[in-house]
Amino acid sequence: MKHYTHQKGDLFNQERLSDFIDKCKQNIRNEINSETDDYILNVSEDSYIDVIKGKYEIIMPEIEYDSLCIDSFEAEVPTKLLPSYSFYGDNDYIKRDIYCLHIPVTGNIKLLHYCPSSFMFSGGGDFYIDNLQLTMEYLTFSDNPEEIKRQFDSSIERLKKMYENLKNDIDSYNSHLLEFIKYEFEKRKSQLLTKNNLLASIGYPLKERADSHGTFSIPSPKLRESIKVQKPVVSERGYQPEPTIDDDVYYKILKIIDDAGKNFERMPSISSGKGEEDLRDYILFLLDPHFENGNATGETFNKTGKTDIQIRYDSSVVFIAECKFWKGEKAYLATIDQLLGYLTWRDTKTSIIIFVKQKDITQVIEKVKNATPKHANYKNIVNQQGENWINYRFHINGDSNRDIKLAVQIFHIP
Repeated sequence: MKHYTHQKGDLFNQERLSDFIDKCKQNIRNEINSETDDYILNVSEDSYIDVIKGKYEIIMPEIEYDSLCIDSFEAEVPTKLLPSYSFYGDNDYIKRDIYCLHIPVTGNIKLLHYCPSSFMFSGGGDFYIDNLQLTMEYLTFSDNPEEIKRQFDSSIERLKKMYENLKNDIDSYNSHLLEFIKYEFEKRKSQLLTKNNLLASIGYPLKERADSHGTFSIPSPKLRESIKVQKPVVSERGYQPEPTIDDDVYYKILKIIDDAGKNFERMPSISSGKGEEDLRDYILFLLDPHFENGNATGETFNKTGKTDIQIRYDSSVVFIAECKFWKGEKAYLATIDQLLGYLTWRDTKTSIIIFVKQKDITQVIEKVKNATPKHANYKNIVNQQGENWINYRFHINGDSNRDIKLAVQIFHIP
């Protein structure tokens, strides 16, 4: 029979969680900065950030209180642990039962070693990590079941409080992780773009790489000022950034389209008896007063078909909206195909404007949600701006690293 040595608790009292989080952030910086210039300039920003986020997100282990159990083992206990051991010698032992409480844990149990920002000096009680479970040993000389349960319950309460403190710190880290990664990525990418644009502006030919590409943002307009499609100063044979309209401009365009669609719903006389082309022209009529092209004369928003609205840069499209009546899933997916067929640049902004004649628009919205992920170029849903406005992320044909933004806006035409 073994001599008993009390196993002390080891939860929440080792390395500080804040130090571990600082290491994670530094590892993220190092990983982003270790990528090649061309990789950072060419990779899909959202896809790359998603991968890094998945790698460095901290998942809390789950303590399965519903599956706890107890047992006991007999051991030789030093008599000096007795409440009164004067009748025994200092080196004597007595046989006693040691009561053990076991609680299974799923996930990374070692995270429970870290000390959160808020802590109790008692830590996690007498629990210690025992393979894939937490174990607590209790030695009593009274054999009183109520006393044993009271001790176990007290330790469980301390464990729960410290677990919540740790979870709060980890939740805070996770909630800011995407923002942190995005900042570090954009900082690196911005430095590279600045460097490349500077090299190009010197006026000497640049040594080109076959896979060197980038993006530049078209300056944001003020109302009635301009959506400027401007090319940075670079040599003709040098670095060739790809044009894109700014996200804020994109949102303003979509908001005006949304307002126009709401007008159709509120005032049926506007849309009554109208076809796709007529409805498109009404939306175009509302868009044009807000923006003007600062780069050339003529219309900012161009009509290049019966149902589409475009902003073009040279021979390429940087924004396009397609206006369609709802004719079912097959026609909807074909519209996405048609829209993608126009695009060659990464970060092109797009919209599909769907007019619904059916009475139940909710059913159509659900069909759109179910059908969109079926498209081969679909990547993910970004967010839902409103009940009738959903923002998606797709990639252009033939290159999964070149993302485009696709807003689907759905309006009821009575």
